[in-house]
Amino acid sequence: MIDLEAAGGAMTGGIIAGAIEKPTGQAGDHHTTCADCGAEVTGRFCSNCGQAAHVHRTLLHLGEELLHGVMHFDGRFWRTLPLLVINPGRLTREWVQGRRTRYVSPLAMFLFTLFVMFFALSFMPHPEVGNPPLQAQIAEQRADVVKAEKELAEARVNAEASREDAVTNGAQQGLTSGVLATVEGAVIQEKARLARLENELVEGRKDGLTPGSWQASVADIAKDVSDGDESNGVKATAGWSKAKVNEHSFTGTVAKKLKNPDLALYKFQQTMYKFAFLLVPLSIPFVALMFLWKRGFTLYDHGVFVLYSLTFMSLLLMAVVLVATTLKGAGGFTMAAASLIAPVHMFAQLKGAYGLRIFSALWRTFALLIFCNIAATLFILAIIYLGLGH
Repeated sequence: MIDLEAAGGAMTGGIIAGAIEKPTGQAGDHHTTCADCGAEVTGRFCSNCGQAAHVHRTLLHLGEELLHGVMHFDGRFWRTLPLLVINPGRLTREWVQGRRTRYVSPLAMFLFTLFVMFFALSFMPHPEVGNPPLQAQIAEQRADVVKAEKELAEARVNAEASREDAVTNGAQQGLTSGVLATVEGAVIQEKARLARLENELVEGRKDGLTPGSWQASVADIAKDVSDGDESNGVKATAGWSKAKVNEHSFTGTVAKKLKNPDLALYKFQQTMYKFAFLLVPLSIPFVALMFLWKRGFTLYDHGVFVLYSLTFMSLLLMAVVLVATTLKGAGGFTMAAASLIAPVHMFAQLKGAYGLRIFSALWRTFALLIFCNIAATLFILAIIYLGLGH
């Protein structure tokens, strides 16, 4: 199903990018006087304010402007895109050094690519998350119960031995008792989950979710967190599930929303789409940190680097999803190829944009990969807070 909100976002992003770029094009037959500022016009555009000499007033032209804003970056797009893929360092360096008229600005390129990416992904089929059948889950859970009971028996033997050992001090006995209580709590949790699965097999689920599905698993975890693990009269006594979580706390709010997994997933996706720009301010400080002792580079330079880099990563993600969706069985190979392409692109962009030697670019690429994971983690946490934490 087409995500209309994502489609609207893509159009908005294209219009924003087009407005930032102010793309050149045909202005129609010019008039001798500018309709905006009244200055004399000798060409297609006013030399005083830049407005087109001919002001269109047709419905057809309104549609043309919409398509122009969404899809058209004129010839600069086709000069920017190949460099972004093949020689990102040169593209970044030339923009920073002021050679800009031939290229699409990094901000416009980022906005356009970002919204088109979410627009394109909304058309992709979303495969169901693989979950074993309910009968297989029950069999696996029974094995987990047997394993937990075996560990409990061993813990009880150790606890009894520690009580009989006269030289065992009180601290060691307390530690052994704590371990025993933890194992007992784990056994109760495993048995409660088994009882819940068996009950679902016979009676189904009251919340209408498909028994054994990933949605049902998420809903069960959310219920355990918010209400405590109470299944078929069994109350867990260890771990996070031994007490009811305050429903007004952040954890309680998230758990409450996860009880409807499909809605929570939709909100998460929409929040990620709306706040994807947060990746830019989250990434710039990490890039600046790698050049803290080098003079001549400003936050603007790092911002250009981040915007072009994120643009390429968005294009790479679109390519991975497209190949994995259209070619069955190619998902693993595509992901492996992308995991190699990403650091190579980072290395090439760092080396070319900042004029680094090979060793300097290599260690900064390694550091940048670590920083990317940190920034991505911060971004996901922010998305969870903004999308599910309210």
